[in-house]
Amino acid sequence: MKDTDINYDCDVIHPDIVEKVKVVMPEESELYDLSDFFKVLGDSTRVKILWALDESEMCVCDIAVLLNMTKSAVSHQLKSLRSANLVKNRKEGKVVFYSLTDNHVREIVEMGLEHIREK
Repeated sequence: MKDTDINYDCDVIHPDIVEKVKVVMPEESELYDLSDFFKVLGDSTRVKILWALDESEMCVCDIAVLLNMTKSAVSHQLKSLRSANLVKNRKEGKVVFYSLTDNHVREIVEMGLEHIREK
């Protein structure tokens, strides 16, 4: 089916704007990945962990105590955050410390918080 075969039920269309946006629109796969990225952020426990890691590198036990959770529950959430490339880890002896992957993640957390505080 071509675009011209679709009945859009719109009274006004601005083809110049549509074409301008269409040219720079990301690939469908990138938009799906972006949607998945936001789904990871859609869990308040994971957001709490990200906020904590924005303040300081922490081990699982520190996060568990801070959030009043079990180590197992924290580890499960950290696995999701690692899979989404939002946190990284490093070992120091037997202890694994977690931190935000990069400044982009830090900015997302801080800008999101700033945005909701604008109310």
